[in-house]
Amino acid sequence: MLKKAREELPESVLNIERFEVPKVTGHLQGNKTVISNFHQIADTLGRNPEHLLKYVLKELATPGKLTRNQLLLGAKVPASRINEKIRKYATEFVLCPSCGKPDTKIIKEGELSFLRCNACGSKHSVKMVKESILS
Repeated sequence: MLKKAREELPESVLNIERFEVPKVTGHLQGNKTVISNFHQIADTLGRNPEHLLKYVLKELATPGKLTRNQLLLGAKVPASRINEKIRKYATEFVLCPSCGKPDTKIIKEGELSFLRCNACGSKHSVKMVKESILS
């Protein structure tokens, strides 16, 4: 009976990913973009909000400021473009290149930074995020 029930379930129910990159929520305020869930995104990714901020600002080539509960970008930026940059960040700095799991930490050894996977134990070098435009 259980086997028959599983066969009748739709594919979307069976293919659930353990980790999903969160989508931004926000709005335009004049010629600025306000992202209201930036801290929640950083928490979900398991990374420092300042590190994610540096990366996003550099990739978007726009000034920005992180307040206590939101990110204020100095230009009108579509949510799809911000989501794309956050997915790229997750691929480079969160997901393990060996096993694809998000159970990683960034560790520094001298001048170099590495992505250490807690799931499979692998260690891969990651590039540093250079200082970006902060206003």
